Amino acid sequence: MDSFELNKIAGAVLGTCLFLLSINMLSGAIFHAKKPEKPGYEVAAAEPAAAGGAAQAAVGPVDPIEVRLASASAEKGANAAKKCIACHDLSKGGPNKVGPNLWNIVGANRAHLGNFAYSAGLKSMGGNWDVAALDKFLANPKGEVKGTTMAFAGVTRPAERADLIAYLNSLADSPKPLPAAK
Repeated sequence: MDSFELNKIAGAVLGTCLFLLSINMLSGAIFHAKKPEKPGYEVAAAEPAAAGGAAQAAVGPVDPIEVRLASASAEKGANAAKKCIACHDLSKGGPNKVGPNLWNIVGANRAHLGNFAYSAGLKSMGGNWDVAALDKFLANPKGEVKGTTMAFAGVTRPAERADLIAYLNSLADSPKPLPAAK
């Protein structure tokens, strides 16, 4: 190949590059995109509620647990309890997992199982797991019991909590009578 052929090839490559550069500059002038004032995207997230009070205020007034239990379904609660079985066993005499066994929990004393290491916050509370205490705890575990090791965020829907409590109440040899609405 002689030098004239090499010059033609080099000229074609340079001409193509010059053509592409010109097209790029022309298209940049025609289709100009505005740069955002602040780079990135703003992610809208709800602020966590302090002890569930602000979340309930945003949703509206919540009926007392006694009223919600009147229309609660243990069958729906069994479906809601699927969230619990990752950390809790629900069977009679079942083992403790990450959390304690929940058989016969309604009406039981808090931190009542001797073979489970409860958090200091739960041990210090005292009292028992009546339906009102369970309702408050299930709504926001970390807000209700300071220092709890339970990582669950809570059950936000009040009707679902009532169904879950009705189901947990059925998990006993002799279920407790649920309080009636006044």
